[in-house]
Amino acid sequence: MNKTHDLHDKRLADAWATLQAHSDKGLPLDNDPSRLAFADPEFLLRRETRGLRMQLELMKPDLQMREHGIENTVVVFGSARFRSQEESGALIAQAEASGDAIASERWRKLARNSHYYEKARAFGKLVAQYSNDKEPEDKLFICTGGGPGIMQAANRGSYEGGGLNVGLAIALPMEEEANPYVTPALSFKFHYFAIRKMHFMMRAKALVAFPGGFGTLDELFEVVTLVQTRKAKPVPIVLFGSDYWKRLIDFDFLVDEGVISPADVNLFEYVDAPQDAWDAIKRFYKL
Repeated sequence: MNKTHDLHDKRLADAWATLQAHSDKGLPLDNDPSRLAFADPEFLLRRETRGLRMQLELMKPDLQMREHGIENTVVVFGSARFRSQEESGALIAQAEASGDAIASERWRKLARNSHYYEKARAFGKLVAQYSNDKEPEDKLFICTGGGPGIMQAANRGSYEGGGLNVGLAIALPMEEEANPYVTPALSFKFHYFAIRKMHFMMRAKALVAFPGGFGTLDELFEVVTLVQTRKAKPVPIVLFGSDYWKRLIDFDFLVDEGVISPADVNLFEYVDAPQDAWDAIKRFYKL
């Protein structure tokens, strides 16, 4: 009889098997004081276990992305409110048909920016097409906040270009489910903004910020500050839509007031076309 031992044999009982055996005996997990700690949601949601929850939010996406070879990402930020040209037209028609003048005006205003959706989509496709024939360590993957609008557009472009892509969604009362173009195995949802931001930066080789609101500004300045303070290595930071960004933020004013250095305005560049955004990344890494 062969008494050799397989190095891969498990030495400890499988936790899932333990849970299954508990269920097979007809024993409910809820309201059971003897239930396993990791199967006790009330325990895991205590204030004292917040550190554990944060660690799990950091670990789960990290392990999952490693398993799928996601090492280098191009992060795309932008408004969740912009829609494709087709969807914008349909929403305007729907509002007009219902006689809702306020909704009609709102969708008409947002429709003016639908071209950004199409450009984010085209950019995502460029990144995916570049990576398709590259070695795993040289591939770049689109990563977004996983929601609608610009995020959906970039994920969609990557999907249409044949690439895997990542969605890092946040659990909010008004937030929709992850958009349908995120690779299912790479679709994550976070409770903690801070952990989500860490995941944006952990693999980011570039950031492309399309026009957006508070969320986009928050995420953009997080990255700019990390690079400025050398807490993160320099990466290409691309502001897509020069008219929008120059009207929104007067960086020269900040230089004039002495609150940033003249060199700080070189941390980013403006572009207005998908190919220009991709070329900026290629120049930085000499691809």
